[in-house]
Amino acid sequence: MTNTTTKTLTLTALCAALLCVLSPMSIPLPGGVPISLATLAAAFAGALLGAKYGTLSVLIYLLLGAFGLPVFAGYSGGFGSFVKPSSGYLIGYLFLAFLTGLIYHRFGREQKGSQKYLLLFVAQLAGEVILYIFGTAWFMYLMGAQGNAAMATLGGALGACVIPFLPGDCAKMIAVCIVIPVLERALNAAGLAVKVA
Repeated sequence: MTNTTTKTLTLTALCAALLCVLSPMSIPLPGGVPISLATLAAAFAGALLGAKYGTLSVLIYLLLGAFGLPVFAGYSGGFGSFVKPSSGYLIGYLFLAFLTGLIYHRFGREQKGSQKYLLLFVAQLAGEVILYIFGTAWFMYLMGAQGNAAMATLGGALGACVIPFLPGDCAKMIAVCIVIPVLERALNAAGLAVKVA
C-alpha cells in the first residue's frame, strides 16, 4: 500500500467519523424525515475525497449504523432504520457523495476563483437532486403501503420531505463551498493532498 493510499484511506475514515458525529444531531419533523447535518457531511466527503473514497466513507457510516451504532438521526441505529420514512435518504447519501465528488473533481477542483466555487456548488446540487428523488420516492412508497394516501402523493411528499429542507440544504452547500477550498490548501501545504484514483 502506497503512502498516498494510506493518507487517502485515513481521510476516508475521518470523513466516516465526521458523518457519525454530525448525523445524529437532528431536529424531528412531523413527516418523519428529520433535519440533520448528514447531507453536509456526505457532500463534504465527496468534495474532499472524490467519488470513490467519498462514497466509501458514506458506505462505512451506513454499515456502522446498520450494525447498531447510534449514528443515524436522533442517535438511532440498526437494520430497522432502513425501513423508516427517511430510509431512502440514508441510501441517497451515497449518491450525494458520489456525484459531488465526480463532478467537482472532474470539472472544478483545479479551477480558480469563482469558477471553482460555482462548480463545487453545482456538483452538490446535482447530488442533492438525486438524493431528493430517491428519498422522496421511497417516502411515497412507504406512505402508500401504510395507507397514508395524503402523504403518498407527490404534493404531500414534497411538503414533508423537500420544501422544508431547501433553505438549510442551500446553507450547508454554501458552507461546503467555503470550507473545502481552504482545507484543500491546508492539506496541500501539509503534503496530504488527496489523489483521486
